[in-house]
Amino acid sequence: MSTPSLTSPTLITTEDWRGRALVPVLVFVGLLIAVVSSLGSPLIPTIATDYGVSLGTAQWSLTITLLVGAITSPVVGRMGDGPRRLPVLLVSLGILVVGSVLAALPGTVFALLIVGRAMQGVGLALLPLAMSVARDHLSPKRSRSTLATLSVTAVVGVGLGYPITGLIAEHLDLHAGFWMAAGLGVLAMVLVALVVPQSVHRPRQVFDVPGALLLGLALAGLLIAISESDDWGWTSGTLWGLAAASVALVGIWVWHELRTAEPLVDLRLLRHRTVLTANSAGLIAGIGMYMLMTMIIRYVQTPTAISYGLGASVVVGGLVLLPMSAFSFGSSKLVTYLGRWATPGQILPLGVLTLALSLLLFATGRGSLWEIFVIMGIGGVGIGSSFAVMPRMIVSSVPAEETSSALALNQVLRTIGYSMGSAVTATILTAHTSAGAKLPTNSGYTVGALVAIGLLLVAAALSWLLPERRTPRPLTADDELEILEDTDAAISGTITLDEGVESTGRVHA
Repeated sequence: MSTPSLTSPTLITTEDWRGRALVPVLVFVGLLIAVVSSLGSPLIPTIATDYGVSLGTAQWSLTITLLVGAITSPVVGRMGDGPRRLPVLLVSLGILVVGSVLAALPGTVFALLIVGRAMQGVGLALLPLAMSVARDHLSPKRSRSTLATLSVTAVVGVGLGYPITGLIAEHLDLHAGFWMAAGLGVLAMVLVALVVPQSVHRPRQVFDVPGALLLGLALAGLLIAISESDDWGWTSGTLWGLAAASVALVGIWVWHELRTAEPLVDLRLLRHRTVLTANSAGLIAGIGMYMLMTMIIRYVQTPTAISYGLGASVVVGGLVLLPMSAFSFGSSKLVTYLGRWATPGQILPLGVLTLALSLLLFATGRGSLWEIFVIMGIGGVGIGSSFAVMPRMIVSSVPAEETSSALALNQVLRTIGYSMGSAVTATILTAHTSAGAKLPTNSGYTVGALVAIGLLLVAAALSWLLPERRTPRPLTADDELEILEDTDAAISGTITLDEGVESTGRVHA
């Protein structure tokens, strides 16, 4: 068990330069996360061309980042939740910088790019640490405004980062974006070391090493089995052996997490049916969201010479993600007002079905760029409304002392869904790529969309049938702030894990 805190956090004022610089430095870290997040989907076709690999193989440059993010976010969150938050921040930034440099090195060694992209995945855990610093070391009024700024920075920054990354890749080269991330990362390390205070007031945490190893091995095995199924063949003993071993590891991990005193992810919270609903929907919606994103990015950049692509540049490939980012952010704010007339349990299935509608439109009509923009806008409405009600359902269903742990579980499952969506897309499109060809057939995108629709229909049904029918507990001002942070972090494609002491001093399980 963690030991109690013996001191109070040091409040930072604006009386000296460090106090005035703290908020801008934290916002800069948020912008760095946006840059790293934008070095994903739009660059996959360019990576395939430059490295001479198939699109399915190039997809691993995104999948590996999401996978590492899913594994390391609870790890970094737990390690940074104690008295060593500043060293954890600096080490995480250092890993991100080294990974960016490896990905930026010129050459044709695809494995080096994959290693670099994997190390960049650690950066997905930086936003919660920045939010934790603001919550602990700023006055309540300044903390609330800073947390709101950080959330907006992450959401808007990712949306703008896609076309900016495309411009850099198109007018310089693929590696320029990674060099930019490395340079920004070094600057962030210097600024954080100079400005961010120590967290000696926080209790020491017990780190669940077996849980982290089991989760990492299980997820890696499952994603490899999914991604390599077409190359190995569905009758391959290696494929089914790896899948069976991965499922067994998942079972062992669940058994371990339910019995350890300080679990990496508190699975006991799934005893609440409403929490189970939000987590199931989060996992499946994460799969559907990334299937939509990756299919559309690959589709619009496919050359028109093969009869179905739109022949768009990397810049346009990034621009098509802007409607999704904008409408996600807007609809997440709209849900707050819709909550006066509808319950979260009613809004969630509608949000999931809206995301399914965007995939249905993609399956049936994708012949022009304006259709793609409409599809992404509708998808954004579904994503924003779904991700906005999930934390509200969770917070209103669990005791106050379990709030952060419950949100952390939802965020981990969402990110696992992201990595699975990336891997499933690569598998389906690779299966519809003829021998000797580098691009899939047009029907592959239709099949991928139909698979995603089927999954989302299951999620919508669960969202309607599974929740508990009881009066939720009233939400406090702190609850509303935590819901806001979680929603914006989810929409920005990052993970928020803060299982420790809030500015109120309350210790979470």
